[in-house]
Amino acid sequence: AIAQAQDLIQRTTEEIDNEPQKRELLQLIETILVYKLPKLSRTEIEAMFSLSDLRQTKVYQEALAEGRLEGIQEGRLEGIQAGRLEGEIQGKLKSIPRLLALGLTVEQVAQALELEVELVKQVLEQSTDP
Repeated sequence: AIAQAQDLIQRTTEEIDNEPQKRELLQLIETILVYKLPKLSRTEIEAMFSLSDLRQTKVYQEALAEGRLEGIQEGRLEGIQAGRLEGEIQGKLKSIPRLLALGLTVEQVAQALELEVELVKQVLEQSTDP
């Protein structure tokens, strides 16, 4: 089946002069390959097509667009999560001087805020420096 598909791709590329028609036929061949040979990797399918032919196919363009969209969405989610974490940490750091002023020890503040004792000491030193 693979040899026949490669032959068909080569014949289509060589014999069809009408570019839009050639692209449509190559897209059809690629779609058939994707569905009939699901165990083939993208690299193996690329090997059957010239790289420029593959990049012009609708399946490739749709997969590329889908990948970009997923990347953008994942990046946004990671940014939101990082922003929340940063805000949470900043809130904890701002509360250190207040808790110490209430008479809690450095260790108690660290335990209450789930921070390292050394970090609480650093914040204390920075807040007492002129």
